[in-house]
Amino acid sequence: MQSELRLRILSGIVLAIIVLAATWFGGFAFRLLASAIGLLVYYEWSTITRMPETDFRANAFGWFSVGIIALLVVFGIDEFALPVLIGATLIGIIYALALKGSGWLVGGIVYSGLTVISLAAIRGDTANGFAAMIFIFAVVWATDILAYFIGRAIGGPKLAPPISPGKTWSGAIGGAISAVIAGTLVHMIFFPLNGLWIPMIALVLSVFSQVGDLFESFIKRRFGVKDSSRLIPGHGGVMDRVDGLVFACFAAFLIALGDALVSGAANAPAGVFLFGP
Repeated sequence: MQSELRLRILSGIVLAIIVLAATWFGGFAFRLLASAIGLLVYYEWSTITRMPETDFRANAFGWFSVGIIALLVVFGIDEFALPVLIGATLIGIIYALALKGSGWLVGGIVYSGLTVISLAAIRGDTANGFAAMIFIFAVVWATDILAYFIGRAIGGPKLAPPISPGKTWSGAIGGAISAVIAGTLVHMIFFPLNGLWIPMIALVLSVFSQVGDLFESFIKRRFGVKDSSRLIPGHGGVMDRVDGLVFACFAAFLIALGDALVSGAANAPAGVFLFGP
């Protein structure tokens, strides 16, 4: 147990250094990180859902689609990444309906492709993109850590027993409150606090983070697996570590995209939506 704990702590420190360093540098370094995460997520998704064994063609198309999205993002051609994701998703739906292919293909493309796109779009190449990512990290980590400890301390009714028997309503509420506090404090390090926008968006992202955690639990329970993979020593897989983060980023990116389209600023970085220009 001590050896496993040391391995878990060491790999956690290494991961944190890599993620925070890439977030600090931004640009190519972070786009490469976002793309690597998306590709690893697709690997784990396809492995969990057994697509290589059950539908080789679907899996090959999924790899091709997510690979193209990752390359577009890595080389900074972000404006084509979302249309490619939409096109690949539609092809996946047609394939599943017309040829009775794997329905899990569509989920894998959307989950993995949107992971790459949303992470890269939020960080961008601006100072407020860095602040926005640190804000989301704080919200997600506070949600995850405090939900666990508060849920253990208080207990009470279960949040979703068929999906994740260990999670409680007390933990979910405590995690959300902790996320609002953490997110607000992080925002105040970078910018003055004006109004309730930041606490409100922190609450929304915390809720989506917990939905992401439950979603991955549902997928793993559906296919009878404990961890998404064994890629991270002592921690399981990449999906196990980023499930809440990517859902929070999905929410931030999609809300920002909707706001940009309505306001006519379609090319504005997602970080601008969170923290202003």
